[in-house]
Amino acid sequence: MKILFVNHLLDSVTGGGTAERTFQLARYMARDGHDCSILTLDIGVNTDRRADLPGVEVHALPCLNKRFFVPRASGAQIRRLVASADVVHLSGHWTLLNAMAYLTCKQTRTPYLFCPAGALGLFGRSLLLKCAYEAWFGRAMLRDAAYCVAITEDESGLFRDRGVAPQRVAVIPNGIDPQLYDAPDRDRSLALLRQSLNLGSAPFLLFLGRLSEIKGPDILLEAFAMVASRWPDHQLVFAGPDDGLQAGLQARAQALGLAERVHFAGFLGGSAKAVALHGAAMLVIPSRREAMSIVVLEAGMCDCPVLFTNACGLETLARDGAGIEVEVSAHAIAEGIGQVLGDLPAAANRAEVLKGQVQTRFLWSGQARRYAALCAQISEDMTQ
Repeated sequence: MKILFVNHLLDSVTGGGTAERTFQLARYMARDGHDCSILTLDIGVNTDRRADLPGVEVHALPCLNKRFFVPRASGAQIRRLVASADVVHLSGHWTLLNAMAYLTCKQTRTPYLFCPAGALGLFGRSLLLKCAYEAWFGRAMLRDAAYCVAITEDESGLFRDRGVAPQRVAVIPNGIDPQLYDAPDRDRSLALLRQSLNLGSAPFLLFLGRLSEIKGPDILLEAFAMVASRWPDHQLVFAGPDDGLQAGLQARAQALGLAERVHFAGFLGGSAKAVALHGAAMLVIPSRREAMSIVVLEAGMCDCPVLFTNACGLETLARDGAGIEVEVSAHAIAEGIGQVLGDLPAAANRAEVLKGQVQTRFLWSGQARRYAALCAQISEDMTQ
């Protein structure tokens, strides 16, 4: 089966969870014998990124405007790619590339899957533009999709609230590749990371993600300030690319008297991220909004206890005792940090439960097979 994945970003640094989801699904489905290609923008699509996708053809369009991700492409070019696919997969939302691919699917009568990956609601910047996009493209994308793919059960409810029939909604969670978290020579690599951040041997709390408002690093900093005197040896490490908040976070840490205990590692990928997770006392996910955080799964493979907000789509993991879920507030996160650090054996037990959940339910190999079955169902429906 020939599948075209459409995602405006494939960049591991700036693309976030949707980029990782697209990358891994295409990678695993190609391994299983499917003919996979990706239509994306050229941001961060380098030789190494392409080399990690053997058997997957990547079509990277020039980006004319990085604020609004405006692609430079001819209609004929996109039409050729869409028309040659059996199924198109639209990932993310609010992008011109998705709109162009959707309109082309309509013209060529190519069935498509639509996975907004947590971006279905109106939030964040450029709300007026998003309202216009919703009116012009968004509602029609929902209406005309062969299937809508939700990452969590909660997100599937958002589809139904917008009039999508339940039988047209499939829930396929995020996953991970367990081989990426072995972290060879872990002790030496962790020592180098500690040295680079001036951590010494101190235990540290870890934040992984973009330094943006939606990810909540500012909430975490306030929470850390509330517990800092109780655990005077603990440090806080922010690991992720700056999306406009770093200067403000640094200034606030200085004002709180915590500048020496708050560290900014920048983007950590690959083995460096695994090393940080293996070495952290806990991972904190203070997001204001998230469909399903992949970093919680990564923490599970690294035996790292996790605290997350109830805006992350991780309620099932919390109910299963695989992590601690709290409200989106500095006070609630501070209490959660105290719960983890105040009972380390219980935290280790939750980390063990999380690892088991990841190994049985959240591997990309399994999610790719579920996508393949969904694509096969679409093909069968088309022939009836």
